[in-house]
Amino acid sequence: MFIGASGKGMISFGSGQPDLPPPKEVFSCVATPEDFKYGQIAGQAYLRQALTKEFKGSTKDDFVITNGASEALDLVFRAIAKPKDNIILHTPYYYSYKPLVEMNNFTPLYVETHQGKIDVDDFEDKVHKAKAVLINSPSNPTGRIQDIKTLKIIEKTTKDLDIPLISDEVYKDMIYERENYMLSGNHVVTINSFSKTFAMCGARVGYIYSNDKSIVEKAIELKTHTSMNTNILAQKMAFYALKAPKSFVDSQVKVWKKRRDIIYNGMRGLGLDVWKPEGAFYILPKIKNPHDFVWDMFKKHKVITYLGEWFGADNRVRFSYALEVEKIEEGLKRVKKYLDRN
Repeated sequence: MFIGASGKGMISFGSGQPDLPPPKEVFSCVATPEDFKYGQIAGQAYLRQALTKEFKGSTKDDFVITNGASEALDLVFRAIAKPKDNIILHTPYYYSYKPLVEMNNFTPLYVETHQGKIDVDDFEDKVHKAKAVLINSPSNPTGRIQDIKTLKIIEKTTKDLDIPLISDEVYKDMIYERENYMLSGNHVVTINSFSKTFAMCGARVGYIYSNDKSIVEKAIELKTHTSMNTNILAQKMAFYALKAPKSFVDSQVKVWKKRRDIIYNGMRGLGLDVWKPEGAFYILPKIKNPHDFVWDMFKKHKVITYLGEWFGADNRVRFSYALEVEKIEEGLKRVKKYLDRN
């Protein structure tokens, strides 16, 4: 009931969208009459061509422009899933993964993590039972990134087994500790969007990238009979966003890292068991009686948080720090009041 709630004095650690502005280049986009007509189902050629600069050796025909990363995931699952097939997910996971995979005939097979890091032994034990693997790094809800060594093992194992490796990389440009390691290969399907990097959540522009022509073609076929083309004007805005200099992303990462340090150190100061986020803008502290915490923080302290059980983490609560420093600090003060009384 409180998702999206707002009001005087309300502080929301729930929102999964950047509060920072898009690059100024987006606002130089000018609409024309052609932007209100039907477009190519795969996406406008100029945007797909621009994306090839992000992926060495790619062509515009390796991309499908979608209504955000959510549609991209849905199309890929529908393109590859067969009833009773298993797909590997690592816990905790983005809360839409489980419903999406189940609606598309997949059965989720969960791999254990330790402080948000994939247990490689558990992965290698279970992957032989799976027909696909889904990786999300940096992670929503943990903010953790998978070690490069782990990613390379997953990359090689899925290649050897000849099964799709779906890489949800919507937070790839928001890493604080190192450069992003991009999974690649003929078996890899990359999911991304303009929502997080360019603060364009409402524009709903995402994409699928893969060298596997069968997956790309199947996704286009499915999209032909469902949503058809993605919003043309939004695609033009995404194209202009790609013109933004690297300094735009770098400056935003500095903001996220500063906020990460404030909320992480603040929670440690409150005595909470918490993993240090390495990317994205989420943190997942362990909370006693999380149901009571989430409800009481909302009703009594005007603070919105999300239950960890929605993300496969029953004893934790997700906080998004996509809000101003002043609100983060005030929110932590209210959390302290709750903890002091409970």
